[in-house]
Amino acid sequence: MIELTHEVIDYHRLTEDVRSSQAGAVVLFLGTVREMTADRQTLALDYDAFPAMAIAKMEELEAEARERWPVVNVRISHRLGHLELGEVSVAVAVSSPHRDVAFEAGRFLIDTLKVTVPVWKKENWSDGTTEWVHPGTGEVADSSPLERGSGGAIE
Repeated sequence: MIELTHEVIDYHRLTEDVRSSQAGAVVLFLGTVREMTADRQTLALDYDAFPAMAIAKMEELEAEARERWPVVNVRISHRLGHLELGEVSVAVAVSSPHRDVAFEAGRFLIDTLKVTVPVWKKENWSDGTTEWVHPGTGEVADSSPLERGSGGAIE
C-alpha cells in the first residue's frame, strides 16, 4: 500500500499490515515535524504534492526495493496539509525474513523517497516568515510548485 493522505498516519495499522508469518523482522520509520532546523524555530509544516506523480514514484520505489531485497511487505504513507510539531509526516514499514534486509530496504525507501518524490513542505518559521522547500534537495521557492504549475520542479 502506497498512500498520500490528509489524515493522521495510523502507523500501528501500517506495522500490522506488513507483519507476516513469513517475516522475522518488521522495521518502521516515522518522520516527524521537529521544532528546530539548524538555528531556526519551526512552528508547523505544510505539505503539498502532485498526487498522481508522487504515488507513481512511490510505487516505483516499492518495486525497486522488492527487486533488490527479499522483502515480504512494504507500506508507505505520506501526509499532506498542515502538520503541527511532533506530528508524523511520513511512515515507511517493511517486513522481511531477516532484520538486516528490513533495515536496508527501509533506509533505501525513506532516503530515496525524500530526494525523488515530488512532495514539498512549507516551513512556517517562528519569525513569521515561510518558505517552500523540497525536503530531499533543500531547494527553496517562494510558492508551492502546485501554485506555479511547474510539475514538481523548482524553476
